[in-house]
Amino acid sequence: MKFHCNLALVAALAAIGASGATTVAAETTLEIVKARGHLRCQVGSPSPGFYNMDSKGDWYGLDVSVCQAVAAAIFGDKNAIEFQSVSSQARFTALANGDSDMLSRTATMTMSRETQLGIDFLPPVFYDGQGFMVRKDSGITTALDLKGASVCVKTGSTTELNLTDFSREHDLNLTPVTFEDYNVRDDTYQNGGCDAVSNDKSSLAGNSASFATPSDHIILPETISKEPLAPAVRQGDSQWHDLVQWSVYALINAEELGITQANVDDMRANSKDPNVLRMLGVEGNLHEGIGLNKDWAYNIIKAVGNYGEIYEKYIGGGEQGLGIDRDDTLNALWSNGGLMYSPPMR
Repeated sequence: MKFHCNLALVAALAAIGASGATTVAAETTLEIVKARGHLRCQVGSPSPGFYNMDSKGDWYGLDVSVCQAVAAAIFGDKNAIEFQSVSSQARFTALANGDSDMLSRTATMTMSRETQLGIDFLPPVFYDGQGFMVRKDSGITTALDLKGASVCVKTGSTTELNLTDFSREHDLNLTPVTFEDYNVRDDTYQNGGCDAVSNDKSSLAGNSASFATPSDHIILPETISKEPLAPAVRQGDSQWHDLVQWSVYALINAEELGITQANVDDMRANSKDPNVLRMLGVEGNLHEGIGLNKDWAYNIIKAVGNYGEIYEKYIGGGEQGLGIDRDDTLNALWSNGGLMYSPPMR
């Protein structure tokens, strides 16, 4: 009899423990974000094309639009965001410990980062590669001409590691000159403090546009690394991972389907394409698995447009763009020879 009583006690304690575990588990990232009333999205110090600030102090750029897409999916309001400008050295710690809900800041997806830092990367939103910029009058025409050179790089990034690998592979004896702030890095380079500057090629193009005489500088032809730039979330919350991931896919899928910021209302009301109707919440129940309303994807496109529109505005030839053509690059849609691809939304 005593034996059975102890079993009952154990069962009761297990039930209490299970109840407590349920209470803790119920506090998902989505619930925390909803209760707070806004998304905490981490960017870096201003970087042209990806995350920059206008004269009013408002953030804009490709990575900023990804943050806004997630806010629009959750709240129907792309401005329900607290942008956090975090240093390169602290960015992944801030994400992993919960200070940020997500990260969208030209971060390169790598194996060690994803398997050792407590974070998960999502679909890349820009495929880049590291290169070098030098003064045109230096006589340097190839990265292999840099033997013995000093190279300005940003610390706490894959840029510094790639530079070391490239130097070692080609026996160039390059000397890295490291900086936390890219403005200080570029000022040092322009004032002759290093022979070259190395970064993702898109960033080199964007940053050099602000130089006193941009035409005095050239980007060398070599691309020395793969830089799939992707947003990230912390590990351990599969619903939140799915929500942010499919918000990115919604941007790409909308472009595939021809849904734009201007025609999304007409498409929702009049399209006969089942793929469009499912994505925009007219049919089906795609929203249920990520805990959002049926119009979550509609709200994304209405707020920020599709991937192609965002690219053109901030990276391509738009007024705020870097002038980097998308055609025949990895950032084109898969149907145009690129890598931008969304799995089926069904």
